[in-house]
Amino acid sequence: MRELRYTLLTDGSSDTALLPILSWTLKRHVACPVQATWADLRYLPQAPIILPDRFQTSLDLIPGDQSLQKRIDEIHQGLEEAGQWKVMPAVCVIPIRMTEAWLLIDERAVRRAAGNPNGREALDLPSVEALEHVSDPKSVLYDCLKEASGLSGSRRKRFRVTESAQRISEFIEDFTPLRSLSAFVYLENSIERIVSEQGWTQDVTVQE
Repeated sequence: MRELRYTLLTDGSSDTALLPILSWTLKRHVACPVQATWADLRYLPQAPIILPDRFQTSLDLIPGDQSLQKRIDEIHQGLEEAGQWKVMPAVCVIPIRMTEAWLLIDERAVRRAAGNPNGREALDLPSVEALEHVSDPKSVLYDCLKEASGLSGSRRKRFRVTESAQRISEFIEDFTPLRSLSAFVYLENSIERIVSEQGWTQDVTVQE
């Protein structure tokens, strides 16, 4: 089967919300199906800690294809130390604040993830233009989810806000608003460059 497979290596499980965003972006630049995998290294007997080891382990297990610049440099260095920089195409995914900032673009998706799609509670989501300046997007997102749930009292306290946050991106059909954010512009430009360099704009098989 002709497809592009990629592996997402993250700092934590909450960043799996990036998978729908990455797949949506890739599908706009390649002419083949896209298959995503998350490199979950948490349950290995000896989970790697330093970045080069995490890169190498994720590639061994699942082959696939701060300031913004500081984090980019750190990731590039880790890839070089892992010996994979020129072997496996890699793209840095670095929301300026937190991944949660990229989930605050769709009120409907927030309500659906909260399990109350027809709710009318005022959520007061920040504007897209302000997302990269929100000091604590995780707290903002969690507060919006709790409000959107329509729950109160003990039921609100038991509300699984972290799990709901991870589901938001699954309910977003169009991530175009993110194109106004500098970090997403960098991401999409990087994807477009690598797709062009690898010739993935054509319907080709991506080898492991």
